[in-house]
Amino acid sequence: MAIGLVLWLLLAKGLASEGAAGVTFSSRLVHRFSEEAKAHLASRGNGSVLQPWPKRNSSEYFRLLLRSDETRQRMRLGSQYESLYLSGGSQTYFYGNELSWLHYAWIDIGTPNVSFLVALDAGSDLFWVPCDCIECASLSADNYNNVMDRDLNQYRPSLSSTSRHLPCGHQLCNQSSHCTSSKDPCPYFVKYYSDNTSSSGYLFEDKLHLASDGRHSIQKSVQASIILGCGSKQTGDYLQGAAPDGLLGLGTGNISVPSLLAKAGLIQNSFSICFDENESGRIIFGDQGHVTQHSTSFLPEEGEFITYIVGVESFCVGSLCLKETKFKAVIDSGSGFTYLPNKVYQKVVTEFDRQVNSTRIIYQQPSWEYCYSASSQELINFPPLKLAFSRNQTFLIQNPMLLFTGSDYPDFFCLAVMRVDDDDYATIGQNFLMGYRMVFDRENLLFGWSRWNCQDTASLTSPSIGGSPNPLPANQQQSIPNARAVPPAVAGHASPKPAAAAPGLTSRLSLASLLLICHLWLWLSC
Repeated sequence: MAIGLVLWLLLAKGLASEGAAGVTFSSRLVHRFSEEAKAHLASRGNGSVLQPWPKRNSSEYFRLLLRSDETRQRMRLGSQYESLYLSGGSQTYFYGNELSWLHYAWIDIGTPNVSFLVALDAGSDLFWVPCDCIECASLSADNYNNVMDRDLNQYRPSLSSTSRHLPCGHQLCNQSSHCTSSKDPCPYFVKYYSDNTSSSGYLFEDKLHLASDGRHSIQKSVQASIILGCGSKQTGDYLQGAAPDGLLGLGTGNISVPSLLAKAGLIQNSFSICFDENESGRIIFGDQGHVTQHSTSFLPEEGEFITYIVGVESFCVGSLCLKETKFKAVIDSGSGFTYLPNKVYQKVVTEFDRQVNSTRIIYQQPSWEYCYSASSQELINFPPLKLAFSRNQTFLIQNPMLLFTGSDYPDFFCLAVMRVDDDDYATIGQNFLMGYRMVFDRENLLFGWSRWNCQDTASLTSPSIGGSPNPLPANQQQSIPNARAVPPAVAGHASPKPAAAAPGLTSRLSLASLLLICHLWLWLSC
């Protein structure tokens, strides 16, 4: 209490010093369970608060005071854990074309826990898994060309003792118009950018199994209440190999797993993902990165932070930052590749083609237009690609090329960038994000990045910064052996328009809001 009073007095003194001479600022402090406080609440008609009003010095009186102290202590300490990992570990997996170019992680839900291999998607909010299937992708490992050594699972709510239907009356049920009663199970329907791709079913509450290295304890298991979709029907790419065992939405919406973990006070409102060139990576909830990381601000769309949008000032090829290549981009781990607005795309590929010193070839697939011979007779030298942000922040793209190898055709590279007709937004997919610890700091509205070996968990508190100014050598580019590429799926890139997604990020507090919070906190703590 003394610390809080000092804080309040300092704030009051600061305000007085900025105003006219002789101006003072004061506030009356009242005990939260005093008769004066009771009379004040009664005058405002707040009868629901008065009903459990404790008798002075009773056991209930001291119990409520103790609970208030515990709440304030949690506020001082911040989140309960520095970081949370999936119970099976923080590692992610990449299976290339076999599973639509997406990164995956094993995640455990329910009691007893059941494991699911879910795609990681920062472009959408909902976490869903196949459940009570009417139309779902095959879950047999035999159908995935031996990239998995076990069958995938289907969620069965009736077999989990902690599973509960989310009622239509719940604040996170946005399909309540389709309900006849507030107690009915809440339905969901999510449509994704890929043609005719969707997931639908009902929402449930259940336990997500996590692990943590707590501030004051050794590693421990954590069970967090989350909301997930029981996906009984999937369409489009979800029936063709993309996310056959579910999708973990990491977006800004209130229903996403990062949002629910932060709201429960388990973590800071932030998470990080790292994708490396060795087809693996990390996902860590609560990670706010390192003080020396590069960063740029997330941008609102019509006043709301509906998805992870950043502003690119220019696209740089080699040492040349191209004029008139300013654009907004959605950071989306659910997109296998990167998509540029048509006008920007034309400038980038034209300059790239001018600087590269390899013979261009015609590739029959329409996905990539700029492909080059990788014959041993030629010295491959690709110009580095960079994204330039405000405040002289630059993002060097570590892995812009795909290498195709096979016995029935010569090896060749393709620039893994595609065009979109929408000139408003680009999509920065996971091929541009590789080699970085990417921090989605939702609390401070920042996207952060730093070079990092994704497997080096010991360096989490101090990742390596910088890295080579040159792109990876040709033999270290992403390689696709013995495979003809197919157009990649966009797992969950949600529309950046406000009507298509719920707002999820909170703006910074103004000084006036801070003063009001301090005042209320002191009043309730007396």
